Amino acid sequence: MTAATLAPARPRALTSYKPYWAKRFGPAPFLPMSRAEMDALGWDSCDVIVVTGDAYVDHPSFGMAVIGRVLEAQGFRVGIIAQPDWQSAEPFKALGKPNLFFGVTAGNMDSMINRYTADRKIRSDDAYTPGGEGAKRPDRSALVYAQRCREAFNEVPIVVGGIEASLRRIAHYDYWQDKVRRSLLVDSKADLLLFGNAERAIVEIAHRLARKEPVASITDVRGTSFVRRSDDPSAEGWFELDSSEVDRPGRIDAHINPYHSPGEAAAAQGASCAKDEGVQPIQFVPREAGRITMPPRERTVIRLPSYEQVKSDPVLYAHANRVLHLETNPGNARALVQRHGDDRTARDVWINPPPIPLSTAEMDHVFDLPYARSPHPRYADENGGHDGPTRIPAWEMIRFSINIMRGCFGGCTFCSITEHEGRIIQSRSEDSVIREIEEIRDKVKGFTGVISDLGGPTANMYRLGCKSREIESACRKPSCVYPGICQNLGTDHAPLVHMYRRARALRGIKKILIGSGLRYDLAVQSPEYVKELVSHHVGGYLKIAPEHTEAGPLTKMMKPGIGTYERFKQMFEKFSAEAGKKQFLIPYFIAAHPGTSDEDMMNLAVWLKKNGFRADQVQTFYPSPMASATAMYHSGMNPLKGLSRDPARAEKVDIVRGEKRRRLHKAFLRYHDPNNWPLLRDALKAMGRADLIGNGKHHLVPSFQPATDGSYQSARRKNSTCAGTRTSPVTKGRVLTQHTGLPPRKTK
Repeated sequence: MTAATLAPARPRALTSYKPYWAKRFGPAPFLPMSRAEMDALGWDSCDVIVVTGDAYVDHPSFGMAVIGRVLEAQGFRVGIIAQPDWQSAEPFKALGKPNLFFGVTAGNMDSMINRYTADRKIRSDDAYTPGGEGAKRPDRSALVYAQRCREAFNEVPIVVGGIEASLRRIAHYDYWQDKVRRSLLVDSKADLLLFGNAERAIVEIAHRLARKEPVASITDVRGTSFVRRSDDPSAEGWFELDSSEVDRPGRIDAHINPYHSPGEAAAAQGASCAKDEGVQPIQFVPREAGRITMPPRERTVIRLPSYEQVKSDPVLYAHANRVLHLETNPGNARALVQRHGDDRTARDVWINPPPIPLSTAEMDHVFDLPYARSPHPRYADENGGHDGPTRIPAWEMIRFSINIMRGCFGGCTFCSITEHEGRIIQSRSEDSVIREIEEIRDKVKGFTGVISDLGGPTANMYRLGCKSREIESACRKPSCVYPGICQNLGTDHAPLVHMYRRARALRGIKKILIGSGLRYDLAVQSPEYVKELVSHHVGGYLKIAPEHTEAGPLTKMMKPGIGTYERFKQMFEKFSAEAGKKQFLIPYFIAAHPGTSDEDMMNLAVWLKKNGFRADQVQTFYPSPMASATAMYHSGMNPLKGLSRDPARAEKVDIVRGEKRRRLHKAFLRYHDPNNWPLLRDALKAMGRADLIGNGKHHLVPSFQPATDGSYQSARRKNSTCAGTRTSPVTKGRVLTQHTGLPPRKTK
């Protein structure tokens, strides 16, 4: 990557490539999962084989299907190996040797979050497996699959991607081992790692490999990461900014006089020069108008603290996390580099700037591809049909839903959406969405006329974005809506309202629900949108996520105050009454988030009781790799603000560690459960709030304990005063325990 530069601001369109010769085979009904299917298609081999930790569902909500169909549209023959037995390399040879590369992904979810609860307990089920059966994928699936692919065919390039790889592209804190692990790229020994939405990168890589370019030479593709030796001469020609220490944004040199001869310059630096002639001029950064003019961004790389540094120094870990998040805007991001290993084995993980977002036309192209919109027939053959007892739960959830956009500019610190998909919203055209609704209506078995969701990561960010492309390209803010809505952000919901109206007017469509969570601080900017939503698209309950009521945790989450929720609630109730409907809001809350004190959780519990909410399940903070809140959890510092080793300058964050305290915070969310009353009574007394213990409506927990087993049902028996909440349909709402940055929970 000497003189080469990264992709320009106006990248090559997905549809502009000359198709590969295998285009003549045409699209497959399903991407093949066996040699027999390949034979039926007339294939002697696959050009690309995608290995995934999910069951293969040919639907645009499943990553392996999207990547497979995008590559197929380019003319490549793509096979799928889904949920292979990872105990040996043999299952990875099922489709033979791929001509170009293995594409490896853990699936739609991070495999560790998929397999373990927030309390590090193994889950018994897996929504992305037939029948919801657990234990069908290994821990850190992308790493294990990549190693098995290498064993199967050592000479075949390996490209890892998906959310698991995306969130582990640098040295990262691993909650399950409670330590910092190396970049997944290093541990997996893959050739390339793709992060973010990978269509643009995977298409370019496939065509370049098809042209017989060595995979080691593909180092200039946005949205990719690769490994090179620290002394590799191909790294020459780059200007390196050293950010390997806290509060050092880059190298600071004394200004060099551009009029010095080489000899004079050498003398000024305390050196000597035998003669001026033949000596190369000293490289310098010229001073202009009182500021340093930096080299071009496409030739600048920022050196992060090494893996060895961040694994032993939480402050440097938080610093590296802060720098990475500042370099996530495709318009101004610079490359990053992080050393792994000692002087003898040192290797640099290079991380190129993020991919340029897809245009509306490219989004339409991706979603208009010939998806079968159902699981592969293999699962029907093995299990007696899709209507049998072994359905794939994740597919059942999204079977009649439609994704209208990607990305999120909310920047919630606990969420993985922004780190993976980026802040810039990528929207489909209205016509493309309407075509998909009609396809579901006409082709999907079991459709009853109800679209279960018309949304995305956030239901109401469709076509929203910065009013100025120039400002957007230069912005480094982690959120467009915190601490308030940016004055440069367009909040016009009119295109979304128009789509809703057009969609529900289609023949055969009885109802269109909005199942994705919405950003209520944006919604209140458009009363017309709230009225449209409440009047026509709420199925009795609408889920939103204030996450907390107290300023302490909310500032660490980068979420708006509870007053904004109250404002939205008033609008929701007003428009529900005008529509003659009884509808209820179901708020989501997080326990044990960094920055949350015991008093914060107590105040949240009091608010819940006052408003008549009883959460059947609770969401506990889950430190996912690379999230800003995870950096807080690991370091005890706030990377949203300037970091320093000076305790007087650094902001400390209250971290909820240990089973006892995490259990207490969850207990406050389930204040109504008798099993939690002894713990809550002890905590309230220790906090000096024994006034909240008693049998009145204003008390949080009663002073007595039921004589029965103390279960939730026995506590709600007739004439019981244990909970003291009003009877309301809203108390039947559930708070789901899901990590917000990953499917299926998409609440904002």
